[in-house]
Amino acid sequence: MDINKQIDYWKKSAKHDLDTAESLIKEKKYDWALFLSHLVLEKMLKALFLKEKEVFPPKTHNLIILLKKVGIEISEDEYDFYEEVNTFSISARYPDEQFKFYKLCTEEFTVEKFNKIKEKYLWLKKKLM
Repeated sequence: MDINKQIDYWKKSAKHDLDTAESLIKEKKYDWALFLSHLVLEKMLKALFLKEKEVFPPKTHNLIILLKKVGIEISEDEYDFYEEVNTFSISARYPDEQFKFYKLCTEEFTVEKFNKIKEKYLWLKKKLM
């Protein structure tokens, strides 16, 4: 496995998802914008895992697990934020959760969460340089 190619794949895929999420916000598809935003952080953490460990990242969508495996310590507030972002992946996937999540995803809520996710994306991007 070419580690650098794999890292590049995760980074490019995360950037694509970030751009797509931003487009979805403009189209008022807030629930799917946040679903993709979760993937942005997941992919960046997997790229960082590859960089740090030089093995393929674990098959998990859980951001907290990925943060721990990479060795990034976070505050309690950050932990709560990442836990909330974890729910974006689950809530958009399963029918019994979708409607509740859809109603939660107002423009204000989505833009606030997306901006925080974008900050985390940029922070992780710096760690990958």
